[in-house]
Amino acid sequence: MAQGKSSGLRELVKTIIYAVLIALGVRTFAYEPFNIPSGSMIPTLLVGDYLFVSKFSYGYSRYSMPLSLPVVPGRVLFSEPERGDVAVFKLPTDNKTDYIKRLVGLPGDRIQVIGGLLHINGQAVTRKRVTDYVARGPLGHVRRISRYVETLPNGRRHDILEETDQGPNDNTGVYVVPEGHYFAMGDNRDNSRDSRDRAVGFVPRENLVGRAEFIFFSIDGEIWKLWQWFQSLRGNRIFESIE
Repeated sequence: MAQGKSSGLRELVKTIIYAVLIALGVRTFAYEPFNIPSGSMIPTLLVGDYLFVSKFSYGYSRYSMPLSLPVVPGRVLFSEPERGDVAVFKLPTDNKTDYIKRLVGLPGDRIQVIGGLLHINGQAVTRKRVTDYVARGPLGHVRRISRYVETLPNGRRHDILEETDQGPNDNTGVYVVPEGHYFAMGDNRDNSRDSRDRAVGFVPRENLVGRAEFIFFSIDGEIWKLWQWFQSLRGNRIFESIE
């Protein structure tokens, strides 16, 4: 009887170990979940969105590994990001903090913002005004923000928000993206700490973690408050792909 219990316990432990290894393998080499803690990517991503990031999209570096273990030299199996990808990367100034932004500048590009309008290699990016974005504050007050559809040179389209065209980062110098680096910007242009800020700067290729693919859960509130899900769950965003 005791031998049977011992055998059953060993099988349980083996099952748990296998499950952990499989989950670790999926998280390291295939898809990793992330959640959105700030509004820098509104309207594309909202606070409370939970999404999957494909780890294989750009190949693998040390930052693909658990705890960023330095077991991968440089970047292997690399595929170049496309302009407009929404990517997760490690903040270059500390190599620890996860950031998620849109990659608008590729190696060798000249990036500049003039009067709130993005310029790539001397050409203004097309943007078209659409219906305002309606933001609701915690006390129920409503604020309308100008929304535009921005079309990048490769035809990729996405929504951006612009509260003003004369903010601190709406008129910049020319940024020349170094080889092996990228220029990242948030879609909430006046409320994003991104490559326009020295605290972020250009994103090294090695720091790329993966490409954001789709939202698997979204809630306008704290996820652990299960009793509020009926009111706060954003069901229309679940399984929405990230453009």
